[in-house]
Amino acid sequence: MFENDYFQKLVEADNLTGEVTEVNSFIIIVKGLEGVPLGASVLFEDGQRGYVREVAGDRVTLFNINTERMALGTLAVVEQDQLQVPVGRELIGRVLTPLGEPLDGKGAIKTAQTSGIFNDAPGIMARSPLNEQLVSGVTAIDSFFPFTLGQRMAILGDSKSGKSTFLSQLAAMQSTTGQIVVYVLIGKRKADVEKLLRGLRESGAMDHTIVVQADIFDSLTQTYLAPYCAVSMAENLWYAGENIIVIYDDLSSHAEAYRQLSLLQEVDPGRDSYPGDIFYSHSSLLERGGKLLSNMKALTPLPVILTPNDDITGFLSTNVMSITDGQIVFDLGIFRTGKRPAVNAGLSVSRVGGNAQSKRRKRLSGTLFKSLAAYKQAEEFSHFSSQLSKETKVDLNIGKYVNQVLQQPPEELWTITEQQLMLETVLLSGGEVDLDIPGLKKYVKEISKTVKQDDDADLDKVEAELVKKFTVVKEEEKSAEDKAKEGETPAAPADKKPDDKKPAEAPKEPEKKEEKPADKPAGQPASAEKAQVQVLAKVEEKSHA
Repeated sequence: MFENDYFQKLVEADNLTGEVTEVNSFIIIVKGLEGVPLGASVLFEDGQRGYVREVAGDRVTLFNINTERMALGTLAVVEQDQLQVPVGRELIGRVLTPLGEPLDGKGAIKTAQTSGIFNDAPGIMARSPLNEQLVSGVTAIDSFFPFTLGQRMAILGDSKSGKSTFLSQLAAMQSTTGQIVVYVLIGKRKADVEKLLRGLRESGAMDHTIVVQADIFDSLTQTYLAPYCAVSMAENLWYAGENIIVIYDDLSSHAEAYRQLSLLQEVDPGRDSYPGDIFYSHSSLLERGGKLLSNMKALTPLPVILTPNDDITGFLSTNVMSITDGQIVFDLGIFRTGKRPAVNAGLSVSRVGGNAQSKRRKRLSGTLFKSLAAYKQAEEFSHFSSQLSKETKVDLNIGKYVNQVLQQPPEELWTITEQQLMLETVLLSGGEVDLDIPGLKKYVKEISKTVKQDDDADLDKVEAELVKKFTVVKEEEKSAEDKAKEGETPAAPADKKPDDKKPAEAPKEPEKKEEKPADKPAGQPASAEKAQVQVLAKVEEKSHA
């Protein structure tokens, strides 16, 4: 009778049936489905599917999942009481549509498990406090605004300010932690999708990532359902004993799709023409994250919000910030100055990140904030004076080297130990010596494997050696004795003129002094040793204090 055999089987099973009476783009009105539950999946005889959005007697409003084309009089049958998506470990490493259909050309998804997409969030009694750090591999984030597993952290910024780059770094870093990433691409352009997927494959992150894709060419309904489908896939693995990170990139496009669907449905618009329940739609989504008391595993939601012109006071951004436990703000103005990542330290905050830090790490974060504040003040002051005090020069030096450590290209990733060694080495130098930061970064990768993270004495010893090893002496700072040893003749002072009345005397050869054995490396100037000794002496005093 019907061309669609599956449709005929559903009809023969006495499932509720109806007929399409009205069509308005993706909004479909069906009569005859009286008693159908909200959220049910409906199959049309032409093979398209719908999602039940509203029920008023025998008048049922559906969102068409596939296209905005539907002929009047098309027959419909209830497929399931709740829209289902495939779940399970078989999805890891795959690129899928929101309904779980493969997009990567690797064949069908072989999983027997399914789940509804609008599941309830865990209750308060089922949750555990958040106290484990989520390492992103980005020094500016992990040291200043640390994430915890299970924390809802908003990522805000204008277009092309570095949000997706940071999230790609975070996803790649999880290859060392064994955590699974569910990356949801909502309303993205094809070029952006391909760029992200290429980056995930090149970094190896794809091996532990599920990508759920709803680009600009997909239907508004799929764009709206994408984050709910993705978190359902993540929840299945979470309850099975895995730590999961869900990246919603981005909820601004999701809200835009929902606004268009609501306007087509003739729902009364609220602020900025968004539907009145936009806050509920996002809060119910993000509340599904957290840490379970039953297995001590966490699901970490990271919603991304677009902030045009770096304005974080918009409707959507303030909504999401009120739901989450902190936010990282990427500033386009900072990005244009060349700083990577372009994090706005004044607007970013992590409200529970300190729970995952040791006392030493907390102390380091506080010192870094003070050092960068002093650097900014000293930098502004240096524009108005050519003669700077010693304290101002120290602040400028420390701030300069801290910023060099924080500067991080996309291909670089750092562990917590490596970050701590680099930053504490800069602070340990006291700003009184010049440091070779590129050399320090390269060497830290090697030596960090031998450092005991929880042993303060071991960290202090290694950092003192790093200060000594990577201190650089400028040519103009060498003493006359250093230059004489290298065979150079010290230049006469510029303001001292030769006496014409006295005959010129031949320069005396420097006396050869008997060299005593020293601890300094061969070829190291005496001034460098002196500076190092002073710095290390101060370090010793601090450690005893």
